[in-house]
Amino acid sequence: MKSAVETLEPTKVKLTVEVDYDELKPSIDHAYKHIAEQVNIPGFRKGKVPPQIINQRVGWGAVVEHAVNDALSGFYGQAASEQNLRPLGQPSVEVTEIPAKAGEGQLKFVAEVEVRPEIELPELSTFDIAVESTEVTEEDVNERLDALRERFGTLVGVDRPAAEGDYVVIDLKAVIGEEEVDSVSGISYQIGSGNMLEGLDEALTGLSAGETTTFRTQLAGGEHEGEEAEVTVTATTVKQRDLPEADDDFAQLASEFDTLEELTADLREQVASIKKSNQAVTARDVLLEKLLEAVEVPVPSGAVEAEVHRHLESEGRLEDDEHRAEVTVDATKALKNQILLDTLAEKLEVKVGQGELVEYLVQASRQYGMEPQQFIQTLDQGGQIPAMVGEVARSKALAVALRKIDVKDGEGNVVDLSEFIGSDEEDAASSALESAAAEAAEAEDAPAEAPAAEAAAEEKPAKKPAAKKAPAKKKAADEAAAEEKPAKKPAAKKAPAKKKAAEETTEA
Repeated sequence: MKSAVETLEPTKVKLTVEVDYDELKPSIDHAYKHIAEQVNIPGFRKGKVPPQIINQRVGWGAVVEHAVNDALSGFYGQAASEQNLRPLGQPSVEVTEIPAKAGEGQLKFVAEVEVRPEIELPELSTFDIAVESTEVTEEDVNERLDALRERFGTLVGVDRPAAEGDYVVIDLKAVIGEEEVDSVSGISYQIGSGNMLEGLDEALTGLSAGETTTFRTQLAGGEHEGEEAEVTVTATTVKQRDLPEADDDFAQLASEFDTLEELTADLREQVASIKKSNQAVTARDVLLEKLLEAVEVPVPSGAVEAEVHRHLESEGRLEDDEHRAEVTVDATKALKNQILLDTLAEKLEVKVGQGELVEYLVQASRQYGMEPQQFIQTLDQGGQIPAMVGEVARSKALAVALRKIDVKDGEGNVVDLSEFIGSDEEDAASSALESAAAEAAEAEDAPAEAPAAEAAAEEKPAKKPAAKKAPAKKKAADEAAAEEKPAKKPAAKKAPAKKKAAEETTEA
């Protein structure tokens, strides 16, 4: 087989392939066998029809067509590999010549395909990366303590206009023209949270219990999504959260500790751990940003368009031009990052071990709320395991790259990130950096999550053991009061943040 490549664009090539008859013959033999099993010819049993009879009765054209269709993808893949191409999508193939008869001629075809562009990465040692210090201040500890106190706060009705941070029980009605398109009652909403309708925070601020106002906004859900409506909102109850005193009694209620001093010491350790993780995450993000600034990454438009179409089709929003524009931006950014990181992984000769892949898949299964074995089986059945290998390699590439860069804090001290990025001697940086990001986000969010219960602090805490527990590290809010079941959300609730522009396009 002979092949040649012509570059049409930085991200598109034309691959010309010539295949001798002898190389095509196994596929031709298979075509004869398959056709013989399908046709009924008097005097011959199925599967026993000679090739010359098939040529007479069915025709050489049907045989060679079957053979070419069967072999084409294999020859294309072999040629792409020999030419060191990295396809980013499906090729457009044109067959220009086929064998004219049995035993003679050759197969020729031309394939145009978008490929990963060649980019030149700068020397990593030229980068300077700065991160914040891990010093823990009293303000940091008090902020975390206050967030924990909020979890055990009690909502108390107040006779005053509602202000930011207050909880308001509301009734909503949305009208378009003369038609009422949606309504909900008895919804508890915290002013300032911004997780319902745009303009609702402003409308509620200053309302007292029993007062009503109207405002105009775009609906963000339901069959009238995106349409402007007049919304009437009534505040039926206004409540503020009263926080418990920060003392030993609170420490015993909210944690495993007996004293406020022990609790604050544990919170200080939590903050220090979070800041350490954040250093690694920040260093990773800054490195990626600096690489993108230093390198011009051409993005294949066809691959982006295919991804956008797939994404919109899955949502049933192919005609939504505004959403298409948003998804196009996200898809372009995702593919640009993928091209850059794939190049970085090749440059650093990053390899993904089985243990690293399994660790990543187990962590990902938690995000989808699935058992690891079921999650892995689902990916395998969908042919997505190679894509997951690519994800691990990209993450690991950033970790390995950070080993070659001096990361410093605000005071100029070199920061040791080996806990998260591993070392060249002990190459275990697969998903540690991603784990750091996930754990930091979870630790930061956990204490600050306010319950919807009107009297969360009134719940009886779990009984403490008679003997004092050993001060093993533990999230202070583990025994927090249970949150009240949230009210049913209205159709007009604000749509979730736009979904990441689909899974990144994987190399064919």
